[in-house]
Amino acid sequence: MIEPIALQSTVGTVRFWAIVLLLGLGVFFTLVSTVGVLRLPDIYARAHTASQTDTLGAGFALAGVAVAFGWQHAAVYTVLLLFFVFITNPTAAHAIARSAAETGVEPVLTEENAAEPEASAERDVPTETDGETQ
Repeated sequence: MIEPIALQSTVGTVRFWAIVLLLGLGVFFTLVSTVGVLRLPDIYARAHTASQTDTLGAGFALAGVAVAFGWQHAAVYTVLLLFFVFITNPTAAHAIARSAAETGVEPVLTEENAAEPEASAERDVPTETDGETQ
């Protein structure tokens, strides 16, 4: 006769893999956003990716910690911290970007767009006035 699998061990296994998945996603988003902060050209793009680090990376990691704690006071505090992170980090990134815009920091668009105004100013392009070329 086949013995049934204990429900407790099944729930424990599912919980373990949920914790591993949540922490893995937290590490993944933190790594991707860290590379973005190092590689992106200006304050606006860096503020965007840094807020993703806090919101997604820390969010998934805190969710994994909450699942690991189970139904304890520490898990409730972790969920409250997670809510606080979701509210404050996008607000902070917006404040940084707005401050940069108000102080006159120009966004870096692309190399081609940045080089075009200088190139067109140096070219002598004949213009037509009343049918004559100057």
